[in-house]
Amino acid sequence: MAIELIAIDMDGTLLNPQHQITPAVKQAITEARRKGVHVVLATGRPYVGVQDYLRQLDIQGSGDFCITYNGALVLQAADGACILQETLDFEDYVYVERLAREFGVHYHAFDFDTLYTPNKDIGKYTIHEAHMTGIPLKYRSVEEMDRQMRFPKVMMIDEPELLDRAIARLPAEAWERYTILKSAPYFLEILHKRVDKGTGVKMLAEHLGIAQENVMALGDQANDTAMIEYAGVGVAMGNAIPELKAVAQFVTTTNTEDGVAHAIEKFVLNV
Repeated sequence: MAIELIAIDMDGTLLNPQHQITPAVKQAITEARRKGVHVVLATGRPYVGVQDYLRQLDIQGSGDFCITYNGALVLQAADGACILQETLDFEDYVYVERLAREFGVHYHAFDFDTLYTPNKDIGKYTIHEAHMTGIPLKYRSVEEMDRQMRFPKVMMIDEPELLDRAIARLPAEAWERYTILKSAPYFLEILHKRVDKGTGVKMLAEHLGIAQENVMALGDQANDTAMIEYAGVGVAMGNAIPELKAVAQFVTTTNTEDGVAHAIEKFVLNV
């Protein structure tokens, strides 16, 4: 089995706690690409939050891609042009906003290039998201939003204990309508029912003509589960949640110990 496509989560996986790509990880990715392997960043972030890391890794060619918003968008890495998408509509935006208000947690939503919140008391985790990704943040009341907008994802965000209580109150209808997953203790992501990272990686692999068994995926959180399960080689980070380690075929070292590099060396570079 030869790995032809590597899908790598960013926060907690590719990046160390300082949001940096270590030299060892960069070197392993560079060596894999020299062997002709496609390396794809698969993240919950928007494209603007990925661009700098694509530049650092020199993943900017005409045949390079990235997966954003947890699989909602598959984009050309060089310019962010969308080749595949599954998005939510305004009705979805209003439905989840009402639930968030009812549960007493903060709420925000992404379109393709902006983060919107209807909360006048903008939550600290909304500010954290905007700062971390570099996406512009705008306050807009529900009434001020354009009803023609499409949303790759919407989110409930708050202190972990508040968010967990909200999750426990989600109606069965919400679980039936959407893909719902946690990407951090304070982030709950709501996406189109057909969207998850596994679907995004699968669509891209098929677009590139790469068989499932020749795909490797690496991650650390619940939102990485689908792509870990899809990949021929699913790798959990040493710092991953226990539930992800349980479904992975291999557990590498942590993101402070060059875990991505160790996995690439083992399964791609045969070091």
